[in-house]
Amino acid sequence: MQMPSSISTRLQYQHKSLIELIDGLTDEQIRRQVITGKWSIFENIVHLQTYQHTFIDRVKQMLENDCPSFPRYTAESDPLFHDNCEKSSREIMQDLLTTRKEMAAGILSFKESDYDKTGCHPFFGKMNLLQWLNFFLLHEAHHLFTIFKLGAELKKMGVN
Repeated sequence: MQMPSSISTRLQYQHKSLIELIDGLTDEQIRRQVITGKWSIFENIVHLQTYQHTFIDRVKQMLENDCPSFPRYTAESDPLFHDNCEKSSREIMQDLLTTRKEMAAGILSFKESDYDKTGCHPFFGKMNLLQWLNFFLLHEAHHLFTIFKLGAELKKMGVN
């Protein structure tokens, strides 16, 4: 099975829109909770950054095992998420960008048969690696859209 260009392109470039989405916002602004009880822009970014590591681990498990089952991921139960919320925005962005570049290069170099490997999601069931990649990218896009909306709200409020 060949990787569709829609997946390879998003895998390599989608996350980079984050740079434009937060352009012009201060560190204090991206850490501000705009909607009470909901994540800040920073927490959304940390979630994307930490989930990349979980996803890489899951891909490795799919390549090494026959249809491993994965629990539902929640940031709240991920110690790395909580630890990374204490780091600087610069550290988080650097890790997100570096990890993604390495992840994309690795995945794009897989043999076509690797994309047929499967893993079992608790809600979506058995999915091959291309379906997992689509799931990962759609999940990321959802958070990027959330960041876009939070940034717009901050700008509308004129918050400095």
